[in-house]
Amino acid sequence: MIQDPQPLFIKRLHGKLESWFTLHFVAPHFTSLGKNPTMMKPWNININGGFINAGNNLHIITAPDRKVSFSTWHFEDYQGHINIGDNCLICPGVRLDSGSSLTIGDNCMLAASAYITDADWHDLYDRTQTVGATAAVILEDNVWIGDGATICKGVTIGENSIIGAGAVVASSIPANCIAAGNPAKVIKMLDPEKALKTRATIFEDVTALNQKIDDINRYTLHNNTFFSWIRRLLFPKIGD
Repeated sequence: MIQDPQPLFIKRLHGKLESWFTLHFVAPHFTSLGKNPTMMKPWNININGGFINAGNNLHIITAPDRKVSFSTWHFEDYQGHINIGDNCLICPGVRLDSGSSLTIGDNCMLAASAYITDADWHDLYDRTQTVGATAAVILEDNVWIGDGATICKGVTIGENSIIGAGAVVASSIPANCIAAGNPAKVIKMLDPEKALKTRATIFEDVTALNQKIDDINRYTLHNNTFFSWIRRLLFPKIGD
């Protein structure tokens, strides 16, 4: 569809359904989950294992063909932990796998299909051995991981840094830089003279934020009717 065909009341009902599903079927799988989670199509979120924690204002976007997956493994001496800070954004297709420790700081953004792991998942020489070598992964505050990037075990990415799309990060990246490539290398430092605005500013007034979103929906959907929505679903035309 070129435009969202939903009437406003359907959009609002869908939002309430997502919130209800998040509260009853997603939140219980977290060890802890902070205030004001927003999960779009939360039925496409897979959570496996314990010790998965997330802070306030977690925003997860999913799609049927790109589910979001959090997995921690408990096997013999291994126990995975995933800890996500406040105000983080997780986009469709992101996978987080932990056999030891995976920490994501406040205000981080993980673009579509990013993959972060703290383990090899098999021993280099004994391929029958589960999990293999592990080493903690740390994303410091305000890190942005690009589309399809892979973050490997033992990596720390410094505060404010950006990882380019498709990068494979096998060694640590310093703060305040842009890194890209396979293996990822620093290609540019951020300008220290320019102020950084983080996702925390979005959530300074959650009530005002929700009202603004509703105002936008009312403006963009006000001409949509229930019957036009059904027609577009069943009999779409060119231009819909």
